[in-house]
Amino acid sequence: MSYKVLIVDDNLNNSRLIEGILSADEREFECSFAQNGGVAFEMAKLINPDLILMDLLMPEVDGLEALRMLQKHNELRETPVIFITAYKTNENFKQAFDEGAFDFITKPIDINELRSRINRALGVGETLRRIKSKISKYKQQRKELEKKAVLAQNVQNSFIVTNYNGEIDWANDGFKKLHGITIHQHIERNGRDIRKVYPNNDVSKLIDKCFEKQEPISFSIGLTQENGTEKWIQAFISPQLTKGGNVEKLIIVESDITDLKNKERELYDQNLKMLQITENLEKANSQLEQQKEEINIQKQKIEEEQEKSERLLLNILPFEVARQLKSKGRAGTRFYKHVSVLFTDFKGFSKLSKEIEPKELVNYLDEYFIRFDEIIGTHYLEKIKTIGDAYMCAGGLPLRNNSNPVDAVLAGLEIQHFMEIVNKENLDKGQPLWELRIGVHTGPVVAGVVGKKKFAYDVWGDTVNVAARMQERGEIGKVNISGDTYNCIKDWFECEYRGKIEAKNVGKIDMYYVNRLMPEFSVDDMGLIPNEDFKVLVNKL
Repeated sequence: MSYKVLIVDDNLNNSRLIEGILSADEREFECSFAQNGGVAFEMAKLINPDLILMDLLMPEVDGLEALRMLQKHNELRETPVIFITAYKTNENFKQAFDEGAFDFITKPIDINELRSRINRALGVGETLRRIKSKISKYKQQRKELEKKAVLAQNVQNSFIVTNYNGEIDWANDGFKKLHGITIHQHIERNGRDIRKVYPNNDVSKLIDKCFEKQEPISFSIGLTQENGTEKWIQAFISPQLTKGGNVEKLIIVESDITDLKNKERELYDQNLKMLQITENLEKANSQLEQQKEEINIQKQKIEEEQEKSERLLLNILPFEVARQLKSKGRAGTRFYKHVSVLFTDFKGFSKLSKEIEPKELVNYLDEYFIRFDEIIGTHYLEKIKTIGDAYMCAGGLPLRNNSNPVDAVLAGLEIQHFMEIVNKENLDKGQPLWELRIGVHTGPVVAGVVGKKKFAYDVWGDTVNVAARMQERGEIGKVNISGDTYNCIKDWFECEYRGKIEAKNVGKIDMYYVNRLMPEFSVDDMGLIPNEDFKVLVNKL
């Protein structure tokens, strides 16, 4: 069986991706495409699709507006609509389902999920079409039966005339057609009394009432003929009066309503079937609503878990690396030519660990490192890792930029300022001081994720080693940078040349202390906060 599928997305690549997934299915799908909701509605009226896969946000007419247009169209309102979108919020889900959406799939598209949702939608659609076809068929049959019933009521088959006593005087040939015997045979067997034609006490009482009240009567009665068949007769008895107002004779008009009665029975049976179908349809709709609700609950739970997983992943890996890992299953490593690595380390940490309880010590570190995270985040740096009391971050990766040396130095100055405030408070409280050294070096690195378990983003290369030596050879409260970093930031910061200083396993390196931003580039007296002129210059890097 072939299914007609209308794919609605303003991104042609997304539409072709979905078409490719459907083409791999063993069933045959005829795919049509539209780039916005207005075009989709007009196309749907032409092709009457079995299923619509539609993006939520599109130009001109979005998915929700198109869904409202479909719901107002009698022939399209039952067409299942599955939204496929990257905008996954509870408000989106609720609004879409309130408007009549059948289901909701989030991007990136999972092939198995897409196939499962399509199978469910097509299954429900086929069930509804079968039920609607049966109901339409039964309605048509009922109309035909009602037409035949009207015709049957208007056909007069037999005329009987009696005298004032109700004795039969005459009957036409139609009597035999209705009763199975001639009028003469009936009289020979049963006499002339009209009441004997209808062996029923209730009918006899009606005939007596007709004589007494001198008013017409009508009734229907089932008679069993000699051959055993049942014949239903509709009789109308009209009394004819003399000038004196007495009954002179009765005129009886009989019609064969056997077909009508049979049709009535058929209609009754059909009505019972339709009632059962309606009840089953209501049950099916109720089950579908319940399934939708369960699906929504499951979706919400899945999304909540996905959000937790994504938050956890983003706490471990940079955003771009996490995105690659999710979409491709691996991230690998990349070479970066221009990266600034920043190291911090607390001097005398071993001594502090002896003076402070372990739990309290960890709480202090947690508090300080959380603040470090906030500071580097405002300066576009990526946290790499912490090792004991050492903190490492870098700028210019995984998204490359030329401003990373400036960003790293600004972050280093702000971190030292923060620790200066902390130590003033600790001094007032008589608590131990946390003395911090910071080192920055700029150069090439290799960065990425290696391994299959316990993913961690890391950087490698001489640049990392030199940055660590900058920290080791620095002083408390200072930001110590290499000559390479200095050459990148010298036009905006006041720096103090320290000379060529020996660094372990590296040799002698030009080192500088960064004191502050130059006054013409800062808005505060301490030279920590850059002004608009500085931002404009750095943005041009």
